[in-house]
Amino acid sequence: MAALFRTEMVKQWRRSRTYLVLATTVVVPVVIAIALKVNPPTVRLTQGPLERFPLFVTRTGLFLPVVALQFTSQFLLVLIVALFAGDVVASEASWGNLRAMLTRPVGRGQLLALVATALIVVTGLVVGTIAFGWHPLDVPLVGAAGHQSQLHVVANLALASAYVLWSVAGVGALAFLASTMTDSPSGALFAGFGLYVVSQILNNIASLDPVSFVFPTHYQNSWTALFVGNGPTRNMLHGVLLQVPYVVVFGGSAWWYFRRKDVLS
Repeated sequence: MAALFRTEMVKQWRRSRTYLVLATTVVVPVVIAIALKVNPPTVRLTQGPLERFPLFVTRTGLFLPVVALQFTSQFLLVLIVALFAGDVVASEASWGNLRAMLTRPVGRGQLLALVATALIVVTGLVVGTIAFGWHPLDVPLVGAAGHQSQLHVVANLALASAYVLWSVAGVGALAFLASTMTDSPSGALFAGFGLYVVSQILNNIASLDPVSFVFPTHYQNSWTALFVGNGPTRNMLHGVLLQVPYVVVFGGSAWWYFRRKDVLS
């Protein structure tokens, strides 16, 4: 299995698309750091805690990956997860390797999505420290945690990264299901990303508020409470549990369908 895993990863790392996607995750924190260095944000009384995140970066570079994660989790990371999850089986079909896939179901997509998230956080930490220093977060502003040590911020970053990845697990599971049902990786990508877009739209319709808690992206941003409160919240727990039925239904359906797929077609 180790040899098969290495073979699959070598195949993925030889694709220019992989490097383009990962390079983008590195560029985002750098661009944010340059923008905040050149044009530092100012405090306005109408700003909420989340709107002050860029201001916190100017106080400590440790907060740059928080801002980068906040931006990328809304689009880029979702796209990356859908892209690689939707590519797992569909691309194998186009390469004629489906029979081989039956004996080696390797999760390349999950690993590459993890690498992308880690790159955002690590790059943000490095660039942020260089640009703004390695200081504790100490901003006595209403609606934000007044003081967080360096270790506290880094620990929250690790937890936030894991939460962000899991919060799009349902999207990835649907993209994977679509990947087993089509030979077109782009079709599987649009299926997964389409679920995200539809969920975001429905989640912002006020008349649907009573049932919005079932939409897969409803608790997507709950991780931000780690940096404006005292730790993990009940909404984060709800967000973790919310993805379970989506992963079970879509993932189970993908497994059921793939086990019956005609690999000779």
